[in-house]
Amino acid sequence: MKIIPWIVFIAICIVVLASLIDFIRGGKLRFRMEMRDSRFSVEIFYTLLIIYLIVILGFGLIYFVLSMNHILLVENGELREVSIIGTVIHSLYFSGVTLLTIGYGDITPIGIGRFIALVQALIGYVLPTAFVLRLVQSNQENRDE
Repeated sequence: MKIIPWIVFIAICIVVLASLIDFIRGGKLRFRMEMRDSRFSVEIFYTLLIIYLIVILGFGLIYFVLSMNHILLVENGELREVSIIGTVIHSLYFSGVTLLTIGYGDITPIGIGRFIALVQALIGYVLPTAFVLRLVQSNQENRDE
């Protein structure tokens, strides 16, 4: 019955990527962003924060599922078996560090986890750019009205 964790893993990957693509294309998460001049937009800040949290949780879940499939995260160069709570904490920590491109190196993935971490780091670079583009588009639409 090892097929069920892979189905969960694939489903989580599809949901996370579909949500990101939908956001970038201006789907359901589109907000009417009104900014006057160049003031700070609280709406954009909170939206970016929520999107980052969703991506961190989504990829943390992916790393957790992979850990349950014995594709583990290596801590300080040692392969460790930790409790389920410890695995969740390590997965979320690694997800956050990877997305925010900090990359301390204290936890490293092995196997397919390396590719997934690479994709997550790429998303960490692309998200702020997507928000800036949305802000510019929104400002241009407001000026055209």
